Amino acid sequence: MFESLTDRLSGALKGITGQAKLTEDNIKGTLREVRMALLEADVALPVVKTFIDQVKERAIGTEVLKTLNPGQVFLKIVHEELQAVMGNANEKLNLSTQPPAVVLMAGLQGAGKTTTVAKLAKFLIEREHKKVMVVSADVYRPAAIKQLETLAKEVGATFCPSSSDQKPLTIAQGAIDSARRGGFDVLLVDTAGRLSVDDAMMAEIQQLHAGIKPIETLFVVDAMTGQDAANTAKAFNEALPLTGVILTKADGDARGGAALSVRQITGKPIKFMGMGEKTDALEPFHPERVASRILDLGDVLTLIEEAERKIDKSKADKLAKKLKTGKGFDLEDFLDQIQQMKNMGGLTGMLDKLPGMGNLGAMAKQTTAAEGQFKQMESIIFSMTRDERRFPDKINGSRKKRIANGSGTQIQDINRLLKQHKQMQKMMKKVSGKGGMQKMMRALGGGGGMPPGGMPPMMR
Repeated sequence: MFESLTDRLSGALKGITGQAKLTEDNIKGTLREVRMALLEADVALPVVKTFIDQVKERAIGTEVLKTLNPGQVFLKIVHEELQAVMGNANEKLNLSTQPPAVVLMAGLQGAGKTTTVAKLAKFLIEREHKKVMVVSADVYRPAAIKQLETLAKEVGATFCPSSSDQKPLTIAQGAIDSARRGGFDVLLVDTAGRLSVDDAMMAEIQQLHAGIKPIETLFVVDAMTGQDAANTAKAFNEALPLTGVILTKADGDARGGAALSVRQITGKPIKFMGMGEKTDALEPFHPERVASRILDLGDVLTLIEEAERKIDKSKADKLAKKLKTGKGFDLEDFLDQIQQMKNMGGLTGMLDKLPGMGNLGAMAKQTTAAEGQFKQMESIIFSMTRDERRFPDKINGSRKKRIANGSGTQIQDINRLLKQHKQMQKMMKKVSGKGGMQKMMRALGGGGGMPPGGMPPMMR
């Protein structure tokens, strides 16, 4: 996310952050670069103009020119102004009403509205502990109703049946009655999308809105459409009293124009962003964290939250106890570590949130190769018997041949995996002993387990 914008902004700010003193001239040159970077990222022109004016006004004032480290202060100003453009803080859904809290989802066809309904349902169930019902009022696309039913089952939400011969308002009102009788906290209403903004579509959704009076009206928009996303949101905002925006496909948006334009053009907060196809790939939108990602300052808070949510604590505790009792770190444990990392968005997803790693640049090929190796490792371990996973020393030549055939790999791939496992085993032994973490860090620092490029053995 934001790769090209991060690259351009990092380059533009690198020179000025090292300056002992800032002048109007060197600020002017940097701001020109920043302006070009934002325009190339498809940020709307009025947004760019306001942003540059704000940064310039603060930068040539006493705030920067009289400080001991003006370059760093300039970076801080850019960060704060980026944050201000996107909204100063995350705005949560307002669900404080007599249950059920009705949330209406609007947007164009192909924006990922139905999938987002399921993602939001999962978010509310798992993180907000709400009882959620979903209903589809999309009577023009029969497959949409079936799609939502399938997704609702997957995320654990209750699906309210509807059919294409009903009126959207009738469907929504019936669902509200069902949700009220069933004691549901939230009702998510999926609506029909169109290929473009048209009068008939707007009239229908206005009628639906007036009939059900939702507490939240969220506009779902594809982040990859850039400036168009902000303009479409503006058109919807003029027809409907929107309360917020959800940016979908933000993980595929290398430019970031939509994230930086939507708030200022519509005046409505971005409440969530979709970061992948999986039903748990929906993140609350934190402007300060996104601003940090754009400037390649990392997003460690989100990484920690993901770790707390996605890492299987029972497995981690079990492994810790196992290591303390002196039992070895076997290939089943090794497989668990690989899968836990995949749950965190893989190596790329994790590196993207670390400071200085937002733009992987030359590391991109290495990272892709490492991800490929993880998949190969999984295939190899899945091709082993349970006994072989627990006692890798039993794997002789004939067993290696069978495992290679079963996983579509070569015997040298099996040997490489077993060697990497041995290195991890040694490292785990160091961690489990007295003063384990210090011993492990010493081993890594002295080259005991760190390959070229500074990654631990399992990431080699």
